[in-house]
Amino acid sequence: MKVIPTAIPDVLIIEPRVFGDSRGFFFESFNQKNFSQATGLGVNFVQDNHSRSVKGVLRGLHYQIRQPQGKLVRVVRGAVFDVAVDIRKSSPTFGRWVGVELTEDNYRQVWVPPGFAHGFYVLSESADFLYKTTDYYISDFERSIVWNDPQIAISWPVEAGAQPIISAKDAIAPTLADAEVF
Repeated sequence: MKVIPTAIPDVLIIEPRVFGDSRGFFFESFNQKNFSQATGLGVNFVQDNHSRSVKGVLRGLHYQIRQPQGKLVRVVRGAVFDVAVDIRKSSPTFGRWVGVELTEDNYRQVWVPPGFAHGFYVLSESADFLYKTTDYYISDFERSIVWNDPQIAISWPVEAGAQPIISAKDAIAPTLADAEVF
């Protein structure tokens, strides 16, 4: 596997070795030993999640304020623009974001560490999004930051004239300035 640093050093792009021929392809989507050796991260994943969304859906920006989750995210069908936002007050990259296109064809994964808000925007007709987490989901600890916060200023690839499809909960999320952060 290849580990690619991003503009925020704690967020990593993981590219697995893919073996393909006329029959199709094979790759290890996760191997704990190889992941730990390649990234230097001693994380333990406890939960796998799978979501399906239609084109134009924007999910996020989500995080857990207690029992924060690190996430290893990937797309197995379709394409998304995936975003991680550093919400650790003591971090030199506080309030900055990194965006990566994840597709079924590029096989890329993104490591989103605990202390980051996470979201994605669906680029294809639909997308199946899978992610491993380092802690269990607990609804009482779930928090959100509004997707279009001008302080963060994420350059979402929303088509001109279009509005992303968001949940009612995400529509009323606070800005970073008003959110409970780490």
